[in-house]
Amino acid sequence: MARHLITSALPYINGIKHLGNMVGSMLPADVYSRYLRQRGHDVLYICATDEHGTPAELAAKEQGLPVDEFCAKAHDAQKAVYDGFALAFDYFGRSSSAENVEITQHFARRLKENGFIEERAIRQVYSPADGRFLPDRYVEGTCPHCGYDKARGDQCENCTRVLDPTDLIDPRSAISGSTELEVRETKHLFLLQSKLQHEVEEWVARHEPHWPHLASSIARKWLTEGLHDRAITRDLDWGVPVPADTWPELAAEGKVFYVWFDAPIEYIGATKEWSDQDPENRDWKSWWYDVDDKVRYTEFMAKDNVPFHTVMFPATELGVREPWKKVDYVKAFNWLTYYGGKFSTSQKRGVFTDQALDILPADYWRYFLIANAPESDDSSFTWEHFTATVNKDLADTLGNFVNRVLSFSRKRFGEEVPAGGEPGEPEAKLGEEIARLLGEYQEHMESLQFRKAAAALRALWSAGNSYLEEKAPWLEIKTDKEGAALTLRTAMNLIHLYAVVSEPFIPSTSAAMRSAFSLTADTATWVTSEEARSLTAVPAGTPFTVPPVLFAKLTDDDLAAYKERFGGESE
Repeated sequence: MARHLITSALPYINGIKHLGNMVGSMLPADVYSRYLRQRGHDVLYICATDEHGTPAELAAKEQGLPVDEFCAKAHDAQKAVYDGFALAFDYFGRSSSAENVEITQHFARRLKENGFIEERAIRQVYSPADGRFLPDRYVEGTCPHCGYDKARGDQCENCTRVLDPTDLIDPRSAISGSTELEVRETKHLFLLQSKLQHEVEEWVARHEPHWPHLASSIARKWLTEGLHDRAITRDLDWGVPVPADTWPELAAEGKVFYVWFDAPIEYIGATKEWSDQDPENRDWKSWWYDVDDKVRYTEFMAKDNVPFHTVMFPATELGVREPWKKVDYVKAFNWLTYYGGKFSTSQKRGVFTDQALDILPADYWRYFLIANAPESDDSSFTWEHFTATVNKDLADTLGNFVNRVLSFSRKRFGEEVPAGGEPGEPEAKLGEEIARLLGEYQEHMESLQFRKAAAALRALWSAGNSYLEEKAPWLEIKTDKEGAALTLRTAMNLIHLYAVVSEPFIPSTSAAMRSAFSLTADTATWVTSEEARSLTAVPAGTPFTVPPVLFAKLTDDDLAAYKERFGGESE
């Protein structure tokens, strides 16, 4: 089986993330990782908190904490939420780790040796009120492209255009709010991306035919506009230090690497963190170094992160002139909006992941978000859509099927799977339908088409309901007890099948369905087409229990309460 390296965009350390962050990177990566593991592949799913840069310093300042203490607490808080969402990372690291410092400095030295980093004097915004040069994100103002009045000096959150602080209209210090800013000369390191333009173009050209249109179009747009040399150091107190053995003057001035230089390297750094925990059994380089045809690397991210991962980081890797693994497939997502308006961490608009778990268990959110993932276009979260999806798909189609099959069988046949007669034409027809739908589900999961995969999974659940309605064991039992027993046994086998194949989407619910049956050797990780046709995984005589209600139906009162708490329209 293939070896699969999977990463998702690193969540910023400055606060708990909203549902848009979850569906745009970490959740689909988890779903895909779980699926691949079930199919027998060797999978390493790596993520980490992105801890350097201005957001960390500003958030720490707001809370009155030293930045290292703030980051440690925030990392643990984020990890607790991701555990609550059942994200099965192999390792969830920190970009402030010693491993990332070591590898980032190694990359910088190699880029300098190869002529792709040079020191330049630039004019940079200085705030006399703060007594310091202001990194890009410490400067706020109005975006010259879209007019958004809270744009940052590195990128406009509204239109995603990359900016320089001097581009902003009416700039101000994010620290003090002072508008009395000056431009002074200072020195920084620049990554000479212009010298790597053709190499990046050739690399993208080999890969973009296989990428989603969203990822390839963004990469191509950046390349068409031309790669520019970009400063990769900043004047911050928190970050990967510029190594004194290579740039003593800049190191003495306290320069650190720009967060977007060291953050992608943290994928490698986090893998080394994982490896360093058990070095006798884990080899981080076997995933990253000189493994081009041995490892398939898939990245998950929202569209605003695509340029950095399809152009800028590949340029860095190419310039190092070492055989580091580069991404094979970039699964890019559009945005999940909140009633048509943007989710926003900085403006605290929308539903945040910790709040979501306070309301309902993770599987409600996991299913809804993946079933409505913003793949081909932006998609809108509304409470009306959420409650309707939960009620129709989870409570009625799946949950009600499981409950009524097990409850009715226990009432009429006791707490063991009934035997019944031999399968007939309805069962053969059902088996073929389940095998066909399972094939569709697998095909969509393999191609990372998550909405289509969710639709195929929903169709699998619906097939069970159609079979049950056709056979109607509550009527069948009055005239053909053996026939009713066969129907229920077949339906219970469907429940077991659902438990196995639904696990990537709803892992907790899948575990509850699976544990309903006391099978002595239930080691199935997937269901073959033949097994789907025969539906014999749970034999007659197997003890079973009726689990608690899998999914509670949401009421009009629930809907009203959600909208009152979070608002029901964009702002």
